[in-house]
Amino acid sequence: QVQLVESGGGLVQPGGSLRLSCAASGSISTTNTMGWYRPAPGNRRELVAVISTNGRTYYADSVKGRFTISRDNSKNTVYMQMDSLKPEDTAVYYCSFGSTWYPRTDFWGQGTQVTVSS
Repeated sequence: QVQLVESGGGLVQPGGSLRLSCAASGSISTTNTMGWYRPAPGNRRELVAVISTNGRTYYADSVKGRFTISRDNSKNTVYMQMDSLKPEDTAVYYCSFGSTWYPRTDFWGQGTQVTVSS
C-alpha cells in the first residue's frame, strides 16, 4: 500500500500561480511514476502531468508551457508549479502513484481543490 497526501490547493485569480505538493509513504517501489490528474467528462480522470523517478515527464496539451512537474526522490514527493492559471483549470487535483510508467495508476490521493476565479 502507498499513501498519498496532497497540499497546496486554494483560490487564485486568473493569471496567478499555485504550487501543489504530494508526499508518498508506505511500500514505495524504487522506480515509479507520480503525477496529477483532474476530473473529466464521463466520470473519469484526465492526465495533467506525470513524472518518473528518472525524470521523464509527460504533460497534457492544455497545460504545456504553463505547468511544471518535478519531484524529490529522497522525499518521495512530487510537485506541480501551476502558472498562468485559467478559470478552466478549476478542479480537484488528484495525486497519482504508479509502479510503472503512465498510464498505470495504482494509488490515488484524496484530492486538493484548485479554484481560479476573480
